[in-house]
Amino acid sequence: MSTKSKIAIVTGGSRGLGRDMVINLAKKGNNIIFTYHSNKTEADKVVSEVLSLGQKAIAYPLDLGNIKAFDSFVDQVNDHLLEHEGSPNFDYLINNAGIGLYGSVTDTTEEVFDTLMNIHFKGVYFLTQKLLPLLNDGGRIINISSSLTRISSPNVSAYASMKGAIETYTRYLAKELGSRQITANSIAPGAIATDFAGGSTKSDENARNAIASITALGRVGQPEDIGGVVAFLCTAEAGWVNAQRIEISGGRMI
Repeated sequence: MSTKSKIAIVTGGSRGLGRDMVINLAKKGNNIIFTYHSNKTEADKVVSEVLSLGQKAIAYPLDLGNIKAFDSFVDQVNDHLLEHEGSPNFDYLINNAGIGLYGSVTDTTEEVFDTLMNIHFKGVYFLTQKLLPLLNDGGRIINISSSLTRISSPNVSAYASMKGAIETYTRYLAKELGSRQITANSIAPGAIATDFAGGSTKSDENARNAIASITALGRVGQPEDIGGVVAFLCTAEAGWVNAQRIEISGGRMI
């Protein structure tokens, strides 16, 4: 008799790192609920790919910066779980959705700052809060940070500060949810070749060469370098990993 599939919720799962996380989680036998911001066509492709792997998948539109929409989203998730999984609970929460807006300390506007905060920190904080009642005891929370909390580069102070807040928040999650046997960890990717923040790490050869020159493994990261680590953190073998910041950058500026 086959064991019941675990269920993962991934925000921002239609492209880039999130898509690779979804696919790797599905390959490990998990059913998937993921969000996308606006590109339903790409989201539908990811759903089809998960179905082709023999797992269930559904995608919902969600703007992580619009906290007022969270109650409606949680209701949708709850209804889906009851109807298609036979239980209102899920097992893994991966807070991945993000946006890249950069600017110097002197030029960053309040609007940009607030957008980054709402999506990368406030949105993560309150979406997690609203989903905690549905998260199974023994579950996992994985938040996405950045190598930019360890190294400092020009023009990313606001973005990196939000990620620094996420790392602190993650440790507090681990502390407070330990009694439920829920672990919380953050992963900190280095520069990855995706369309994120204009996609220069994917298309700008000078930028790619500069990143490769300060990375021990001598290249720019790929989405495929990240998703498998997230999937591993959602396995029984990773159950004793808790309250950690795990950098996945190929040895950037070591």
